[in-house]
Amino acid sequence: MTAATVAIVGRPNVGKSTLFNRVVGGRAAIVDDRPGSTRDRHFAKAEWNGRGFWLVDTGGFLPSSDEPMDAAVRSQVEMAVDTADLVLFLVDVETGPTPGDQEIAQYVRSRGRPVLLAVNKADALAREQRHLSFYELGLGEPLAVSAATGKGTGDLLDRVVAALPPAPAPTAEDEIAVAVIGRPNVGKSSLVNRLVGEERLIVSEHPGTTRDAIDTPIRFHGHVLTFVDTAGLRRRGKIDEAVEFYAALRTERAIERADVCVIVVDAASGLHTMDVKIAARAWDAGRGLVIAVNKWDVVEKDTKTAEAGRRVMAERAPFLDDVPFLYLSAKTGLRARQVMDAVVEVAEARRRRVQTADVNRAIRELVAQRQPPQAGGAEVKLFYGSQIAVAPPTFAIVSSRPDQISDPYRRFLVNGLRARFGFRGAPIRVQFTGRRRARAG
Repeated sequence: MTAATVAIVGRPNVGKSTLFNRVVGGRAAIVDDRPGSTRDRHFAKAEWNGRGFWLVDTGGFLPSSDEPMDAAVRSQVEMAVDTADLVLFLVDVETGPTPGDQEIAQYVRSRGRPVLLAVNKADALAREQRHLSFYELGLGEPLAVSAATGKGTGDLLDRVVAALPPAPAPTAEDEIAVAVIGRPNVGKSSLVNRLVGEERLIVSEHPGTTRDAIDTPIRFHGHVLTFVDTAGLRRRGKIDEAVEFYAALRTERAIERADVCVIVVDAASGLHTMDVKIAARAWDAGRGLVIAVNKWDVVEKDTKTAEAGRRVMAERAPFLDDVPFLYLSAKTGLRARQVMDAVVEVAEARRRRVQTADVNRAIRELVAQRQPPQAGGAEVKLFYGSQIAVAPPTFAIVSSRPDQISDPYRRFLVNGLRARFGFRGAPIRVQFTGRRRARAG
């Protein structure tokens, strides 16, 4: 991660996620009236006055609590503070300084990081004086803000960017957004932890521990792979809490902004209908796919087990036939690093552009191999084509009767283009148009 990092810390329910969402310009973090909705570190890119930085939302910090989840959150907050260039300590003007605030202030002072103290919920900003009581925390000037209304946040961000270290020189690294998706408790967080090399995400034996989508950048062979570990998707009928609903929505949005989706499947339980639906959702959205069959270390197998499993999955979902399948163990590290190689390969295939002359040569060869089915006694011809878009690769083919191209023949052309140009793991879209329409465009 080359950009500076700002970590928002504070007690539960002081408005950290609300401020996070205000700064990044959307509802990137779950906001809920109940304390404890944010458990993991949540990364998002932010920008103010032309200066970009990573903003990190953290869970409610309870330094003295012995509850297991509070302890897990505490370790995440501590890690966020230790890796931050600036700590933004958020407190609540309504409660005034509390013993919990004093504990957190003492902790952040001990870590030696630059700190800004922001006093939230100061909605009547022009008349507000209560924030001055927070001078007693010994962290300098308390800055009154209202994350809910946006009052004072501009002045706060001015102070934030002024306190950041000098911006690094731009790099030529290629960024690839990777959504790690799948059913609950299949090992998504464990896989990201293995790749990152640290316990960046909370891992629990209980399904549903991860609620937010959490961005984790990794530099890999000239690329920046930004992994998004998402909450496990469930059938909508089983989502009975608002926070779970928003977690599912977050996964949907993670798919939409990803270049490549890594579908994590539990090798022990096999491919479920929900796995196919998740993969199809990503594929239909135009995202590249990698299938990571996790927990391979606990499966009894022979030399043909992996190939047989891939065939079963491809039979249930034919679009998976040319998607990379990796059989790995996040727990032991078996073949886990191959995920990053596969992600780069698929991302490059998804962005690949083919010269028009090569496209037309391929179309001629495919038509010679198999003529388009005739419709209503009239001949269907394919004249020429070109690639009109990437990510995903999209081709336009001019035909004498574009509305009469059957779905099986469309699939034949897609498979032929994939075989010739190596779009492994990337969906291909083919559009048919008539000559007159093509000339008009």
